[in-house]
Amino acid sequence: MLSSWRRTREDQHVKERVASVFEDVMLRFSGSTMLHLMTLGLAASPLTNMEAVRLFCRTAALAVTISYVYMLSFYSSCLVFTGYLETGYRHGCFCRRVPKPDRLDSKPAWYRCLIANNPNSHGHGHVANSTHDSHLLLGCVRRCYGDWITNTYVKPFVVLLYLVYISFGLMGFLQVTQGSDPSALVAMDTTTVLYTRAQQRYFSSYSPVIGFYIYESAPYWNASVQRDLLEYAKGFQRISWLEAYLNYLTDRNQSTSQSRENFTRTLRHSFLREPQFAHFADDIIFAERGQGEEPDVAASRIFLVAKTTENKREEMSVLLDTLRRLSLTSRVRFLIFNPSFVYLDRYAAAVSSPLRHSLLAVLFLLGLSSLAVVEPLVSVWLGLTLLSVQFGVLGFMTLWGVELDCMSVLCLISALGHSADCSGPLLCGFASGRGESRTRWVRVALERHGVPSLQTLICYSAALVPVGSVRSNLTRTLFRCLTLTAGCSALHTLAFLPTLLTFLPPSKSRGHRPGGDGQRQEVECVEMNDSTRVVDQITTV
Repeated sequence: MLSSWRRTREDQHVKERVASVFEDVMLRFSGSTMLHLMTLGLAASPLTNMEAVRLFCRTAALAVTISYVYMLSFYSSCLVFTGYLETGYRHGCFCRRVPKPDRLDSKPAWYRCLIANNPNSHGHGHVANSTHDSHLLLGCVRRCYGDWITNTYVKPFVVLLYLVYISFGLMGFLQVTQGSDPSALVAMDTTTVLYTRAQQRYFSSYSPVIGFYIYESAPYWNASVQRDLLEYAKGFQRISWLEAYLNYLTDRNQSTSQSRENFTRTLRHSFLREPQFAHFADDIIFAERGQGEEPDVAASRIFLVAKTTENKREEMSVLLDTLRRLSLTSRVRFLIFNPSFVYLDRYAAAVSSPLRHSLLAVLFLLGLSSLAVVEPLVSVWLGLTLLSVQFGVLGFMTLWGVELDCMSVLCLISALGHSADCSGPLLCGFASGRGESRTRWVRVALERHGVPSLQTLICYSAALVPVGSVRSNLTRTLFRCLTLTAGCSALHTLAFLPTLLTFLPPSKSRGHRPGGDGQRQEVECVEMNDSTRVVDQITTV
């Protein structure tokens, strides 16, 4: 909006200037807002199995809605207020009337410094275009970068760079892993992280300790039940009161298959009172029966540790699924649990969820573009750009050591909206032109929309600098993902798209409309002063 406002003329009525800004910007801004809301809405729906992601996306959707209303109301009012200041030649910050240059020379240095740096003090009678043309970034894009990126000898290298980008993205995409390490949720250099590193260094061949909980009263004295429980724990390193108790009975030449009363009486009054077995008392819960009867074993637990290989996480996932399926069919009702299972469960669908949301958001974008009567190839280009940015961020973050946890999934979701904000105006500006070569319209699109996108990316990158200094694993993940989002969006907006559009559709040779948006005439206003301080403008085209 600000860039479009600066392209209007100061001698226009404020209402006309605001109308021109809305005509130029609001369709794309509304489309990108709807894309944000669609993407965040999908992530906040039951399609996502992560409560943290749903909570964040609901809040973010509310923030996007408030931002859209803010731009329509308060920010637009600020533009109107600025327009009336410019019409009255008043200072943009202090609202004081800017004196003429001959009177400004007699003012103190600090006063001249403030007035000279005022964006509204262009000088009486000059249009905003003259100041806009002198903008450093715009001058670089117009005189240097636009000609360089569209140069015939540069295009092959840009295409080669895109092929390298896709290759490395694919390499990382094939190595995507789920983030299930609890130490990623705490600050760096804490005791938890140190413990995790020590465990991975010395005991990485062992799985976490799995709690095997029998939560209902079971006939432990039954020989078939004993065989089933021993079979379930077979292949594990075990800390089992049942196995120790059966060995205890065998060593005393007693049968392991006894009546309930004898089994329970020996367990309580003999086995658990032995010093070497006393610690098993914490693993057994007794439930009292009638007076004079031996209590039942209401619940018990066994601890299991599995030997693993290098693919520890995959083996744990397979083991978890196997034991859970077994708990549904076994006649002994049991549960298995370890705190790390929370992360295995939480990110079970973390790989497919962002990709599914991306595809649905792109399909929504194509439908929205068709309803808004936008050039069909623009929606196709924008959809392909979003998928390319998403693919690159996902691949490169894997190569950078970032796993798919809740933070990286959120960044992948936000990458769609950010890339659409950067590349959408450039594509629309290119497609709206007719009658000249593609190379000419790529340069025009870069001049009009490349600079605002570049300014957005610069501000975005500057805001990430303090984030990268925070000593936290989650914040580090956030920094890396958002940095990749900014970098991939910048590559597509400023390099890949300007190059590919010079030799790929849409065509520029049909539907030439003289005096259209792309044929805006260069206007120069010359200030004429007389002794009565009456200002006239002589316009030359």
